[in-house]
Amino acid sequence: MAEVSEQQEQNVSENNKAHKSRSGLWFGIIMLLVILSVAGAGFYFLQQLRSQQDNLGGEVNKGDMQLIELSKQISGYQAQLAAIQSQLATVESDVAGKESHFSQTLEGFSKLHNEKLDSTRNELNTAITQVQRQLGKTRGDWLIADAEYLLSIANQRLYLMGDVNTTREALEAADQRLRESGDAGAFKVREQIAKDITAIRNVAVADIVGMYASIQSLQDQVDSLTLLLPYTGKTLTPPRQAPEPANKEDQTLLDSALGQLEGVVTLRHTEHPIKEILTPEEAQFIREQLRVKLEMVKIALVQQNERLYQSGLADAKKWTEQNFAKNAETGNFIGELDKFSAIKIRSHFPDISMSLKMLRDITKLRLEADKALAPAEKTKNEQTVTTPPAEPQKPVETAPAAQ
Repeated sequence: MAEVSEQQEQNVSENNKAHKSRSGLWFGIIMLLVILSVAGAGFYFLQQLRSQQDNLGGEVNKGDMQLIELSKQISGYQAQLAAIQSQLATVESDVAGKESHFSQTLEGFSKLHNEKLDSTRNELNTAITQVQRQLGKTRGDWLIADAEYLLSIANQRLYLMGDVNTTREALEAADQRLRESGDAGAFKVREQIAKDITAIRNVAVADIVGMYASIQSLQDQVDSLTLLLPYTGKTLTPPRQAPEPANKEDQTLLDSALGQLEGVVTLRHTEHPIKEILTPEEAQFIREQLRVKLEMVKIALVQQNERLYQSGLADAKKWTEQNFAKNAETGNFIGELDKFSAIKIRSHFPDISMSLKMLRDITKLRLEADKALAPAEKTKNEQTVTTPPAEPQKPVETAPAAQ
């Protein structure tokens, strides 16, 4: 019993211990749960607080970022505004430059237009003045203008063409116009024209037509000239009669040799060494070349080109001496060329421009003539005043004639 009681007591104690240990365990578990719940609540609240802080900080950072972006946009807008202002300034400067250029161009055009208008106005005034002068001219003025034209024609024909006859006729016609005008200032001009006519008459004029015909005849004589060198196709020359030998035997031998060679060989004596034999084409070329040189002389004669004329004659003479034989025909031909070389186709013409200059300055000559006539008129007036009028003569009564 005791053991049973002890065992029961042990069991009860053990049950009590087990019950106490279980209650402590639950208490510990409950406390642990409470602590864990408190810790979880605190952690939850901490997370909430942190999230709230993060939200507040994000909002602040977002506002700052927005401010930064706004400042960047404002700076960009300011830069764009500055660029636009610079572009506007450039455009304004370009517009100002173009405006100044346009204004200068317009000013230049207006100035040029004004100058053209002024020049046109002056030309019109000059033309009107000339027309008025032409309408107000008398017959004497027209005759003087005609004489001036004739004098200018005379100068042109003399110095440009060397036409002496036309020049003399123009001078005589101008003198006739001045004589018909009756102008006192034309007296000195007529004196100068008379001197010019005398000088023109003393000029030796070459007969161009006759010289041209003579040179043409020389061209026709070219075929009759004998070439210096022999050529094939030339006509046979008659053989010369050989001197009679002293012995008859020699004469017989010579006759037999000549009989065999007759018609085969033609003997010709020349003083010049034979260098070559010309072909018919070369011979014809030599003659045609001489004709061409004479043709050049004719052209220079018509144009009255003294230098070309003399050089052409010298060239033709040299060609004749080098390529043609020296005989009577060639000598006559060269003599004709020398005669033409001695003729001057363009003589030294006198100066006839003084009369034209004096006539163009006829106003001065008129003033000089008026000054020269003024003392004579004054003397005439004085003589008229000092001389008393003559008394009138009484008529003489005569008896009637008896019927």
